[in-house]
Amino acid sequence: YDPAEGRVVLDSVNVKDLNIHWLRSHIGIVSQEPLLFDCTLAENIAYGDNTRTVTLKEIEAAAKAANIHNFIQELPQKYDTQAGDKGTQLSGGQKQRIAIARAILRNPTVLLLDEATSALDTESEKVVQEALDQASKGRTCIVV
Repeated sequence: YDPAEGRVVLDSVNVKDLNIHWLRSHIGIVSQEPLLFDCTLAENIAYGDNTRTVTLKEIEAAAKAANIHNFIQELPQKYDTQAGDKGTQLSGGQKQRIAIARAILRNPTVLLLDEATSALDTESEKVVQEALDQASKGRTCIVV
Protein backbone atom coordinates (compact mmCIF):
# COMPACT_ATOMS: atom_id res chain seq x y z
CA TYR A 1 0.00 0.00 0.00
CA ASP A 2 1.15 3.51 -0.72
CA PRO A 3 1.12 6.04 2.13
CA ALA A 4 -1.62 8.70 1.96
CA GLU A 5 1.02 11.33 2.70
CA GLY A 6 4.80 11.43 2.93
CA ARG A 7 6.93 8.37 2.41
CA VAL A 8 8.12 5.31 4.27
CA VAL A 9 11.87 4.75 4.40
CA LEU A 10 13.95 1.82 5.56
CA ASP A 11 17.62 2.58 6.19
CA SER A 12 17.14 5.89 4.34
CA VAL A 13 15.72 4.14 1.25
CA ASN A 14 12.14 4.73 0.13
CA VAL A 15 10.35 1.38 0.37
CA LYS A 16 8.81 2.04 -3.06
CA ASP A 17 12.35 1.68 -4.46
CA LEU A 18 12.88 -1.74 -2.85
CA ASN A 19 12.04 -5.12 -4.35
CA ILE A 20 8.75 -6.14 -2.72
CA HIS A 21 9.83 -9.78 -2.23
CA TRP A 22 13.08 -8.70 -0.61
CA LEU A 23 11.21 -6.26 1.64
CA ARG A 24 8.67 -8.86 2.74
CA SER A 25 11.44 -11.35 3.50
CA HIS A 26 12.88 -8.87 6.02
CA ILE A 27 9.63 -8.17 7.91
CA GLY A 28 8.10 -10.25 10.69
CA ILE A 29 4.51 -9.58 11.75
CA VAL A 30 2.68 -10.29 14.99
CA SER A 31 -0.96 -9.29 14.67
CA GLN A 32 -3.79 -8.90 17.16
CA GLU A 33 -5.32 -12.21 16.08
CA PRO A 34 -2.52 -14.45 14.79
CA LEU A 35 -3.35 -17.04 12.18
CA LEU A 36 -2.45 -20.55 13.27
CA PHE A 37 -2.86 -23.62 11.13
CA ASP A 38 -4.38 -27.01 11.92
CA CYS A 39 -1.01 -28.72 12.27
CA THR A 40 1.54 -29.23 15.04
CA LEU A 41 2.92 -26.43 17.17
CA ALA A 42 6.37 -27.11 15.69
CA GLU A 43 4.99 -26.76 12.16
CA ASN A 44 3.19 -23.53 13.10
CA ILE A 45 6.44 -22.04 14.40
CA ALA A 46 8.50 -23.37 11.48
CA TYR A 47 6.12 -21.64 9.08
CA GLY A 48 7.97 -18.43 10.03
CA ASP A 49 10.71 -19.39 7.59
CA ASN A 50 9.34 -21.48 4.77
CA THR A 51 12.40 -20.95 2.57
CA ARG A 52 14.24 -23.88 4.16
CA THR A 53 13.91 -26.88 6.43
CA VAL A 54 13.92 -25.67 10.03
CA THR A 55 15.38 -27.88 12.76
CA LEU A 56 13.63 -28.69 16.03
CA LYS A 57 16.54 -27.03 17.82
CA GLU A 58 15.81 -23.75 15.99
CA ILE A 59 12.09 -24.08 16.73
CA GLU A 60 12.81 -24.64 20.43
CA ALA A 61 15.18 -21.64 20.55
CA ALA A 62 12.49 -19.41 19.02
CA ALA A 63 9.89 -20.80 21.45
CA LYS A 64 12.19 -20.11 24.41
CA ALA A 65 12.69 -16.52 23.26
CA ALA A 66 8.90 -16.17 22.95
CA ASN A 67 8.21 -17.52 26.47
CA ILE A 68 6.19 -20.49 25.13
CA HIS A 69 8.73 -23.36 25.35
CA ASN A 70 7.95 -24.35 28.95
CA PHE A 71 4.22 -24.48 28.21
CA ILE A 72 4.82 -26.67 25.14
CA GLN A 73 7.10 -29.00 27.12
CA GLU A 74 4.26 -29.61 29.61
CA LEU A 75 1.94 -30.88 26.86
CA PRO A 76 1.74 -34.68 26.41
CA GLN A 77 2.86 -34.48 22.77
CA LYS A 78 5.06 -31.43 23.29
CA TYR A 79 5.93 -29.83 19.92
CA ASP A 80 3.90 -32.50 18.09
CA THR A 81 0.67 -31.24 19.73
CA GLN A 82 -1.97 -30.19 17.21
CA ALA A 83 -2.87 -26.50 17.41
CA GLY A 84 -6.40 -27.14 16.13
CA ASP A 85 -8.13 -25.19 13.38
CA LYS A 86 -7.08 -21.53 13.78
CA GLY A 87 -5.36 -22.47 17.05
CA THR A 88 -8.58 -23.37 18.87
CA GLN A 89 -6.68 -25.60 21.31
CA LEU A 90 -4.73 -22.59 22.63
CA SER A 91 -5.55 -19.48 24.66
CA GLY A 92 -5.12 -16.00 23.18
CA GLY A 93 -1.81 -15.49 24.98
CA GLN A 94 -0.50 -18.86 23.87
CA LYS A 95 -1.42 -18.13 20.24
CA GLN A 96 0.36 -14.78 20.47
CA ARG A 97 3.51 -16.41 21.79
CA ILE A 98 3.45 -19.01 18.99
CA ALA A 99 3.16 -16.10 16.52
CA ILE A 100 6.07 -14.33 18.23
CA ALA A 101 8.17 -17.53 18.01
CA ARG A 102 7.29 -17.74 14.31
CA ALA A 103 8.44 -14.14 13.80
CA ILE A 104 11.65 -14.70 15.80
CA LEU A 105 12.47 -17.79 13.74
CA ARG A 106 12.31 -15.66 10.60
CA ASN A 107 14.92 -13.34 12.18
CA PRO A 108 13.49 -10.24 10.51
CA THR A 109 15.20 -6.88 10.24
CA VAL A 110 11.84 -5.21 10.97
CA LEU A 111 9.26 -6.49 13.44
CA LEU A 112 5.74 -5.14 12.92
CA LEU A 113 3.48 -5.44 15.97
CA ASP A 114 -0.14 -4.81 15.00
CA GLU A 115 -2.03 -4.39 18.30
CA ALA A 116 -0.27 -7.55 19.45
CA THR A 117 -1.48 -7.37 23.07
CA SER A 118 -4.78 -5.48 22.78
CA ALA A 119 -7.08 -8.53 22.97
CA LEU A 120 -5.38 -10.18 25.95
CA ASP A 121 -6.22 -10.26 29.65
CA THR A 122 -3.79 -8.54 32.03
CA GLU A 123 -1.88 -11.69 33.01
CA SER A 124 -1.45 -12.88 29.41
CA GLU A 125 -0.53 -9.38 28.28
CA LYS A 126 2.36 -9.27 30.75
CA VAL A 127 3.84 -12.58 29.54
CA VAL A 128 3.35 -11.67 25.87
CA GLN A 129 4.86 -8.20 26.42
CA GLU A 130 7.97 -9.80 27.93
CA ALA A 131 8.25 -12.00 24.83
CA LEU A 132 7.78 -8.98 22.54
CA ASP A 133 10.46 -7.05 24.43
CA GLN A 134 12.86 -9.96 23.88
CA ALA A 135 11.89 -10.31 20.21
CA SER A 136 12.40 -6.58 19.59
CA LYS A 137 16.06 -6.59 20.64
CA GLY A 138 18.46 -5.85 17.80
CA ARG A 139 15.85 -4.99 15.20
CA THR A 140 13.61 -2.14 14.12
CA CYS A 141 10.22 -2.50 15.79
CA ILE A 142 7.07 -0.79 14.52
CA VAL A 143 4.14 -0.80 16.94
CA VAL A 144 0.66 -0.07 15.57
